Amino acid sequence: MARRLFKNKKKNQKEQAIHKNNENFSRNLKKDLSENLNDIRTMLDSPNDLVIREFHINEHACAIVYIEGLSDTTTIEENVLKNLEVIERKDQLAEEENSNLLALIHEELISITGIQNVDTMDELSLSLLSGGSVFLLDGVDRVLLLDTKKWESRSIEEPVSESLIRGPREGFVENLRTNMVMIRRQLRDPNLHFKTHEIGRRSKKKLVVAYISGIIHPDILKEVNRRLEAIDTDDAPESGFIEQWIEDSFLSPFPQIENSERPDKAASALTQGKFAIILDGTPFVLIAPATIGGTFQSPEDYYERWLIGTLLRGLRYLAAFLTMFLPALYIALVSYHQGMIPSQLAFSIAATRQGVPFPAFIEALLMATTMELLREAGARLPKTIGQTIGIVGGLVIGEAAVSAGIVSPVMVIVVALTAVASFTIPQYSVAISFRLIRFGFMLAAAFLGLYGIILAYIMVNIHIVNLKSFGVPYSAPFAPTFFKDWNDLLLRVPVPMLNRRPKYLQPEDNKAGDREGKQV
Repeated sequence: MARRLFKNKKKNQKEQAIHKNNENFSRNLKKDLSENLNDIRTMLDSPNDLVIREFHINEHACAIVYIEGLSDTTTIEENVLKNLEVIERKDQLAEEENSNLLALIHEELISITGIQNVDTMDELSLSLLSGGSVFLLDGVDRVLLLDTKKWESRSIEEPVSESLIRGPREGFVENLRTNMVMIRRQLRDPNLHFKTHEIGRRSKKKLVVAYISGIIHPDILKEVNRRLEAIDTDDAPESGFIEQWIEDSFLSPFPQIENSERPDKAASALTQGKFAIILDGTPFVLIAPATIGGTFQSPEDYYERWLIGTLLRGLRYLAAFLTMFLPALYIALVSYHQGMIPSQLAFSIAATRQGVPFPAFIEALLMATTMELLREAGARLPKTIGQTIGIVGGLVIGEAAVSAGIVSPVMVIVVALTAVASFTIPQYSVAISFRLIRFGFMLAAAFLGLYGIILAYIMVNIHIVNLKSFGVPYSAPFAPTFFKDWNDLLLRVPVPMLNRRPKYLQPEDNKAGDREGKQV
């Protein structure tokens, strides 16, 4: 009973603190300039980067407030301070009332495009912390928010996680506006729209949903906006937080939302009837709805001739099969189904396994775990030594394990081939899913052999068929079957034949070759 009362008391205190904080931020501004400036100092705890420039326009006291490093000081000096300090109509300004003077300054004296006239501390603080500057005038309970945002940002570079042999070399950056411009450069369509959301109670980050009206199905668009509006969190530092909030099944190992650093990939997805989510502060853009077949597609498939694209895509399907099944097949054949191995190969495997103290499952588990450790270490180490550690470490450990008789040489080959195959999958998050499922297949093979692998494969298929991404079946166009969409699934037919958008997305405009377009 006492514990319950303590919890209720703690909960009430927390709710009161939140209510008090919200009340402080949403209260109206005061007419006294000094009181407003003191409130700003108190709210931000008087940080060193807070700049308050007080001056007078005739007898009217006013101030400019901004945060150094977030705002463009050159713009403030050239377009605000100089215009306000060099005024020809001093007599007229002296006769103006404060409220009229603020309107006059807004309309005629400040040469900045983005200006807002607000009256709450919440709006003031959001603009200030977003890089804007604030103009305050004594005797007026309203302020002008000036769009003077400018901070250091990374220049446009080649994507790190999705490098291509042939294709554009530019990738998304951490700036929301820059990413939107890069998509607009790819798609000069008036039907390309961006819907803005605000994410995070504390961070108040901008998030944009990009889509092409007249193509995307309205129910998909409605559903994504509903899920985004339901997000309740203090901060979303990366788009991965958004992905986990809005995905259909968080228990599934398969990602139901794609992520990409490539503007050309995002633009192509929009033209198919999908949407893209751009979060300020991250170069990874989310693309949905996603399907299992789409995870094997790469932009390079379309930049090369169709025969080369088809070959590359076939190699990826083969690589996915090897990533998931090769260690499990080795365990099943060596442990239960030796008769299925050709005699000469069986004798060779038996000779190499002579003296190995572990069963095939433990042997495979040790080597697979070691390979994952080396892969993770290579990714976290500095680039100059990461690749060296991965290659040298794998060779040294593998050779030492074989020499010590802990594992067989065939097992080293199996694990190495599995690791190489996993690198051919275009999307990193999908490759991780396949690597995770591989351990499940290995466990099933250790207990039931090939029967266990078949049962595990059936279970994975059942899960994929029941999985959805924003109402779209994850297994489409395999199941439900859309044969017309198979021309860009296992094969990549010539580009002139890709004249229809995926039917499983139910786009409003199904014909990709229609140049007339629709005005919405």
